[in-house]
Amino acid sequence: MIIALKAVYAIVCLLLIVIILLQQSKVTGLSGTISGAGDTYWGKNKARSMEGGLHKATVALAFLFIGLSLLINFMQ
Repeated sequence: MIIALKAVYAIVCLLLIVIILLQQSKVTGLSGTISGAGDTYWGKNKARSMEGGLHKATVALAFLFIGLSLLINFMQ
C-alpha cells in the first residue's frame, strides 16, 4: 500500500511541476496597468481559458500533494 501511495505521490509531484511551468507570469508591469490591459475581455474570462484550467489543476494537485504527504507520513 505504501509503495502505491509513493508512486502516486511521485506522479503528482511531476504533474505539479509541469503545470506550474506551463503557467504564464501574472505580472503585467506598469505599462499594462496604465493602458488598462487588465480590464479586457480576456482578463475577465480567464477562468474559462486554458490559463484558468491550469490554475484550477494547480490548486487541486497542491491539495492532493499535501494530503498524500500527510497520509504517507502517518502511515510510516
